[in-house]
Amino acid sequence: MAVDRLLPDQDAKDLIDLTREIADKELAGRVDEHERAETYPEGLFATLGDAGLLGLPYPEEYGGGGQPYEVYLQVIEELAARWAAVAVATSVHTLACFPLATHGSREQRERWLPGMLGGRLVGGYSLSEPQAGSDAAALTCKAEKTEQGYRVTGTKAWITHGGRADFYALFARTGEGSRGISCFLAPGSAEGLTFGRPEEKMGLHAVPTTSAYWDGAILEPDRLIGEEGQGLQIAFSALDSGRLGIAACATGLAQAALDEAVAYARQRQTFGRRIIDHQGLGFLLADMAAAVDSARATYLDAARRRDAGLPYGRQASIAKLVATDAAMKVTTDAVQVFGGYGYTRDFRVERYMREAKIMQIFEGTNQIQRLVISRHLAK
Repeated sequence: MAVDRLLPDQDAKDLIDLTREIADKELAGRVDEHERAETYPEGLFATLGDAGLLGLPYPEEYGGGGQPYEVYLQVIEELAARWAAVAVATSVHTLACFPLATHGSREQRERWLPGMLGGRLVGGYSLSEPQAGSDAAALTCKAEKTEQGYRVTGTKAWITHGGRADFYALFARTGEGSRGISCFLAPGSAEGLTFGRPEEKMGLHAVPTTSAYWDGAILEPDRLIGEEGQGLQIAFSALDSGRLGIAACATGLAQAALDEAVAYARQRQTFGRRIIDHQGLGFLLADMAAAVDSARATYLDAARRRDAGLPYGRQASIAKLVATDAAMKVTTDAVQVFGGYGYTRDFRVERYMREAKIMQIFEGTNQIQRLVISRHLAK
């Protein structure tokens, strides 16, 4: 079911129409095959890049779309309603572009940003490590300064698009303590960089998630983004935006589950009536609809604050928390609507339920979101 969207202007409406057309043509017909076979959708991200969907919230002067976050996130939601893995990877690509777009020098932006925003270069975000997920200050991967640049040694983990991306926003230790982390724009083809076998995940099968092993790879000096020691500031600033992307992904996934459940409830009959006409089931669907609409309103509120230049960190955490918890509940309830059929792979709702779980975990677990929110309240 197409969502009636309140958009700021005709250009935004045209963009959503274009997104829906591409999503229906390129995503909806391929998702089941690739998710079941766990195969990568070759060429799909190039198609999204050619359509201008991989650089929407960034400046037009560097090849971006110049769109407000309010609009960009609704594009992400539309993609997620057809294929969650692709929407998540698109959100992560946007996240990976953030350090260069906001902290890179003009020379760095002119050199690399057009290819990244135009979709010729697809990115990954490399912050987490095996023993440092939400605790980013505990990173141990090192970038030691040498005459040639920076020698990187260590292991990174949980990288969306790992082994497939053309570049990575890499965070590594250049000094001591929380102010000893720096950010680099690392090429995916760097000599001395290898990747582990893709993780065997519960969902999001079509896009790999891997570990990365840095064995003394050399990054040239101009690969440093911002100043040495500025890495955590950049990372946390990026994650505020990234959490909104995941909130939009979760909302799109929940909308898809709601649509499937409503369609099934309209045609399935028990005791001579459509099951949607039984009050117990109808009320369940009503609660699902309320959760989806609430999630959407929450991420849009945070996005509008971001677009207005207002502080939005707390609201981003709230959006991520609310939207991903809603997605978990709505997808679980969608399985319930389908009854025994919902527990089989003949229907998409079982996949939606599996995909929703990770959204409560990445970009900071929902327990971390509660910690961030409470700290904002304590200030």
